[in-house]
Amino acid sequence: MNPPVLVGEGLVKRFGARAVVDGVDMRVGAGEIVTLIGPNGAGKSVLLKIMLGLIAPDSGRVTRAQGLRVGYMPQRLSPDPNLPMPVARFVGLAGRLPPGEIDAALDLAGALDLRAAPLSALSGGELQRVLLARALVRKPGLLALDEPAQGVDVTGQDALYALVARLRDTLGCAVLLVSHDLHLVMARSDRVLCLNGHVCCTGKPEAVGRDPAFAALFGPRAGESLALYRHHHDHVHDAHGHVHPHPHGEGHRHG
Repeated sequence: MNPPVLVGEGLVKRFGARAVVDGVDMRVGAGEIVTLIGPNGAGKSVLLKIMLGLIAPDSGRVTRAQGLRVGYMPQRLSPDPNLPMPVARFVGLAGRLPPGEIDAALDLAGALDLRAAPLSALSGGELQRVLLARALVRKPGLLALDEPAQGVDVTGQDALYALVARLRDTLGCAVLLVSHDLHLVMARSDRVLCLNGHVCCTGKPEAVGRDPAFAALFGPRAGESLALYRHHHDHVHDAHGHVHPHPHGEGHRHG
């Protein structure tokens, strides 16, 4: 097991009489992709913000590795169309950074060609890549992404999650991800935590997909669909029907 970079113990957060996060334990290991899944209102984003220190829990504690740098991609951003800020300047707001570091982060996120574009003119997928670049410019040991594929079509979502997996491999950073795109994101996760206020189930994606608690939340066929989706990402078929390992290794680090 990889040494932890982030650990939460006994986390509770109430809004009024309701415990949105109720007695949650979780850990994120170095170089690991951990995904929080669950229905709307399950407390996923609240838990992420508690783990990052953006919200204080009512009880419990969070421990972070010493010197841990975090790159955070928020759930949504609505650029003001009356404020025509170029992409490079927006990414540079993360700190006083030389243009070379800004361009390097944009390049990693596949958004270098957008550096001069007005932020308000970007499509949903382009904006998400720019937000990802802004998180990467901090050279994080932990990349925290809250619903990173919002406003992106299914093809774009798949490409974005594949990019996140490649960034983990390239940079060696841990990734803590919140998503409702069950099959897309679980196929590229090392470990999954299924949340509905409390932890319903947690473990490797295949084990979570077989857990009765997972079926209770997402339906009895959800686990079967996940197994099929992960099968398709483990390999590719050439023009002759022969099977080869996936060229980017998708599926081979998840289990």
